[in-house]
Amino acid sequence: MKIVFLNEKGGLFHGVTGEKLSTINLDEEYDELLKQPWVKYGTKLKLREFKELLDHLPRSSSVAVISADMLQRELFTDSGAGTLIRRGYKLFQHTSVDKIGADRLRQVIHDRDPDIKAGDTSVTGVLNELKKAPFTIYGDEPMDVVAIVTRPEGEIPVLTKLLASRSGIMNGIVDNVFNSIKKDHKKLFWTARADDENRAWHFERADGSFTRSGRSLFWYGVHDVNEVEKIVKGFEESGRINRSFLPVGPSAPPHRASAPSGKRSFSTFARREIPGSKRGYATAAPSTEKKRLALIGARGFTGQTLTSLLSKHPHLELTHVSSRQLAGYPLKEYSKSKLTYSNLSEKDVETMEKEGEVDAWVMALPNGICKPFVDAIDRGAANKQGEKSVIVDLSADYRFEEGWTYGLPELYSRDPIRVSKRISNPGCYATSTQLIIAPLLPYVKPGAWPTVFGVSGYSGAGTIAGLPEADGRPTSAPKVTPDSLHGGIRPYALTNHIHEREAGHHLSRLLTSKLSEPFKVAFVPTVAPWFSGITSVLSMPLNGKLNAKNVQELYEKKYDGEKLITVKKDVPTLFDVEGKQGWTVGGFQVHSDGDRVVVVGGLDNLLKGAATQCLQNLNLSLGYDEYAGIPL
Repeated sequence: MKIVFLNEKGGLFHGVTGEKLSTINLDEEYDELLKQPWVKYGTKLKLREFKELLDHLPRSSSVAVISADMLQRELFTDSGAGTLIRRGYKLFQHTSVDKIGADRLRQVIHDRDPDIKAGDTSVTGVLNELKKAPFTIYGDEPMDVVAIVTRPEGEIPVLTKLLASRSGIMNGIVDNVFNSIKKDHKKLFWTARADDENRAWHFERADGSFTRSGRSLFWYGVHDVNEVEKIVKGFEESGRINRSFLPVGPSAPPHRASAPSGKRSFSTFARREIPGSKRGYATAAPSTEKKRLALIGARGFTGQTLTSLLSKHPHLELTHVSSRQLAGYPLKEYSKSKLTYSNLSEKDVETMEKEGEVDAWVMALPNGICKPFVDAIDRGAANKQGEKSVIVDLSADYRFEEGWTYGLPELYSRDPIRVSKRISNPGCYATSTQLIIAPLLPYVKPGAWPTVFGVSGYSGAGTIAGLPEADGRPTSAPKVTPDSLHGGIRPYALTNHIHEREAGHHLSRLLTSKLSEPFKVAFVPTVAPWFSGITSVLSMPLNGKLNAKNVQELYEKKYDGEKLITVKKDVPTLFDVEGKQGWTVGGFQVHSDGDRVVVVGGLDNLLKGAATQCLQNLNLSLGYDEYAGIPL
């Protein structure tokens, strides 16, 4: 039974963070919620009434608090809306197998452990491992989720097993169990298979990760890569992680310059020309041959924007578009021909690649999702007559991976992109951050790293399922709405944002002098109540004296001849970037002491921050003119 309550806000909201509470499990959370200072008056009364109501109904009953306009979605889709309140089950923590029941645990491990299903280990082997060190078993009463954390005295804990049923995932129990683990452990490491269908869940909860030979290592609570390496080395020596993950971090692909290393005196950077700062021009005439493209994951804002650009491309034909939710419906944004969404499986794309059905693939999937598709394309290419197709990945999955070319043409040369079949599209914030810092790299003050404050429109936060249309066609709605921001802005991911590491990692390739420590960028992102458009404000200490005119000249020289970059004197505004294909920079200021520079840059996160840049990379890799299909 589901009882629906309608309110204007469309749910219950956290009194401190302002975030909507998507699910409340009363048996586990009720007592703690009532202790919160923001739970008072009407909120406290509602919770008490909901609990009293559900206590007298079957345990499967629930209460949904939604707005009137979300009623159809709540009743006729499985995505839900507002706040779902249910009794749920209390969570447990046990330090002994006997307390949970050896037979129950054995059955859960047998039924859910992917390593056992793959034949890599046995139930007996898993249970025997628990005898080697202290451990805690976390879970809920029906054991929809069971997690095992090993915690030898004085060592970092490791989440060795996280076994969830489909019900545990769909009902958010896995999140409750993980939150319980986080309360007990400030630092945690765990691994997951790279083809795990819930891989995105792991990425969202980790401060860092990387993949080796089909398995991903995740962690939170450790922010120094040297400390991570030391911890992982200890795990491997003691056998707590049964795979080699050293050295920690990505290796540089063969086409990339080596990352700077070694020691140097901190006087100044050599002011010779930065490699890649001049644009190279190919002498061969661009191709005009018709080629075919498949787009995997076209439901979101970026996929829609790219589809609209492809409608105007003179040579590239979109022949396949895949979306699980929209399968069977016509593609509205594409005007060159009639296309219907399909739901391509991994086997489908493997066969398509083997038979040469397309010349290029674009992966427009959330982080952590596209690897099975890339692997399938690689398998198809291995049995293909002729060269393999191009893949451009829009997610963060391959931006640090060996064998993938990082596709930011204005900074890292076009030639590697022209010969590459595997291209990672840079992130939107990361693109603006790198473009705004690069001309000033010779003037970076070692140890006083650049800081970039970024503000983005809410489209950058992605989409969720919206209300279906009258014919039942699924729609997308913004994950963050202007109403939820109440007319203001909301800083988030204040440290360790993925684009922070991405920008620092790739900018280090442009340094002409060695540093004693990795080049870093401090980045603070913020979401704002407009649809699209990013403003980046750089504040950077200088290793020598400059004036504003000098700074502007550095940018004019660096980006001379770049069709998608505009250098202006004034501060760029949202009008200069929203809906525009390129990146704009201006507002050059130097502190009166001459030791700190401030510069403002911006781009549209859906265009130069995603779709336009993707089209640049496709054009270069397929032999077309770089700007084919891009309105200049």
